[in-house]
Amino acid sequence: MDKNLESRAGGKCELCGAEGELQAYSVTGTNPENIALCSTCMDSIEEPLLNANHWRCLGESIWSGVPAVQVASYRTLKKLSAEGESWANDILEIAYLEPEVLAWANEGIQSEESGEPTKDSNGTTLNEGDSVTIIKDLEVKGAGFTAKQGTKVTNIHLTNDPEQIEGRVNGVKIVLLSKFLKKV
Repeated sequence: MDKNLESRAGGKCELCGAEGELQAYSVTGTNPENIALCSTCMDSIEEPLLNANHWRCLGESIWSGVPAVQVASYRTLKKLSAEGESWANDILEIAYLEPEVLAWANEGIQSEESGEPTKDSNGTTLNEGDSVTIIKDLEVKGAGFTAKQGTKVTNIHLTNDPEQIEGRVNGVKIVLLSKFLKKV
């Protein structure tokens, strides 16, 4: 591990804060950069569900001042959220990443995913964090309201199904069919 990385980490894992033997982990993408990880993080970062409770530490590391640490935290939280860890989704909902950091983080996620992209009613590809408008009134089952045509939904979340997205309408998180949406 190089001296700059060692110095920045201060002898602690940049994701969980554990002290001890550290290893360099490459955060891939447009701006590849190494971060310092402990053996526990290094052993399960590619398959975080193997040690899901360990990753609760990402609630703090997502706020790091180091973009590569934010990207690694975000990508790991997305994997956990996709596997049903609701606490990971809760962290993602309150986390804020600068637009260029979010683009870097999503770049890595999209390259890992196989399958077709999520597209709106006009065939435009939707990305994580985009804003969309609803193109027709939609009755929201179980919530007791109708999502009105023209309602803007910001900061959408993609799902494993390319025909669905998650977003907040009237303060309620709901699943919307992409065929009833238009990218803003």
